[in-house]
Amino acid sequence: MELFAGILSIKTVTFLTFCVFLIASLGYLLGRITIKGVSLGTAGVFIVALLFGAFFYSILEKQLTIKGTPYVSNALKIVENLGLILFVTSVGFIAGPSFFGDLKKNFKSYIVLGLLIIIIGGLSCAGCIVFDIKVFGRAKEEVGAMLVGLLSGSLTSTPAFSAAKATVMDSSNFTADQLEAIVAVGHGIAYLFGVIGVVLFVQLVPKFGKANMEEERAKLSASNPATPSKLTGKELELDPFGFCAFSIIAVLGILVGSFKFKNFSLTTTGGCLILALIAGHFSKVGKVSIMPKEGTLKVFRELGLMLFLIGAGVAGGASFVRYFEWVYFIYGIIMTLLPMIVGYIFAKYVLKLNLLNNLGSICGGMTSTPALGTLISTAGTEKVAGAYASTYPIALVAVVIVSQVLIIIFR
Repeated sequence: MELFAGILSIKTVTFLTFCVFLIASLGYLLGRITIKGVSLGTAGVFIVALLFGAFFYSILEKQLTIKGTPYVSNALKIVENLGLILFVTSVGFIAGPSFFGDLKKNFKSYIVLGLLIIIIGGLSCAGCIVFDIKVFGRAKEEVGAMLVGLLSGSLTSTPAFSAAKATVMDSSNFTADQLEAIVAVGHGIAYLFGVIGVVLFVQLVPKFGKANMEEERAKLSASNPATPSKLTGKELELDPFGFCAFSIIAVLGILVGSFKFKNFSLTTTGGCLILALIAGHFSKVGKVSIMPKEGTLKVFRELGLMLFLIGAGVAGGASFVRYFEWVYFIYGIIMTLLPMIVGYIFAKYVLKLNLLNNLGSICGGMTSTPALGTLISTAGTEKVAGAYASTYPIALVAVVIVSQVLIIIFR
């Protein structure tokens, strides 16, 4: 009890830091548990973060209250965004050297697969909306807002979530603020399976298919051959680890992602990913190296994923318990599984993509950051990030448009 009282005496940022490392340590321990060759990996951090948010969010809110104003939501958003920037920028740098060659070879496949996944997700969302209105008789504005929120959560898509909230309008039954809150609830409910479902999928498919990972890595290397480095070793390095170059690209990516055109933007995720892909491709500007060290990128990728899952998980855990309904959770499962399974089958039998390119594209089409981290570990190669990075921008744009269209149709 004295220890617990001592912990609660820690205030503001120090308490948040304590919680972040506590969740990380327990999450990685959970992720190490392996059952028949399947483990949660880094997604174990997300599970612990959800549980922490469900049971201890009020304590965190109390400790992060300054002069009567709670800052817990903003603090968690900072943790989440910092993690997202570290992760996607690292992925962009890692995929950059081979990205454009791979994109040129499989350009049509990535476009078709990215669009197919999002269209199937949109159609499943529309079907659930119609079903819910007819069976439960709820108002179409409420159901539309809830289900589009579920769609963005199922695809773990922050851009779709933001676009849906921005598209809702006042109606005879609900104000825009009420509908925005409903969208947020739907997103929180579906986010859990949206993360765990894709993470398990990319592990179970190779296991059930008895895939030989050494052979699959060889196929991936054959279709995505290694690109010779453009660095000669004589370039000027801005610092020994590449922190400066990484930071410059992250800053530029955030700026690019902040530009909006008619309510659409690349967001921080898209901006950082695209700028890092370009920087990774060219590797240098004149005689100056802009490519961070490989070890730096691997550490930032894992650290970023961890922070992202903690920030999103703690906030999601609070709303998940508060607004959970089984029927909404089932809708979310449908919107995660159906696009993923159809996309995988289509990529395998129609597009003829090899297993790792297929799964990498599925991660990108599902806009699933956590699943990519798991796939890299499962595959044993960073090259799967290329397929993710190629499909992700297509899915990013498509899911924003589909979400806005659904809100308008069921307004």
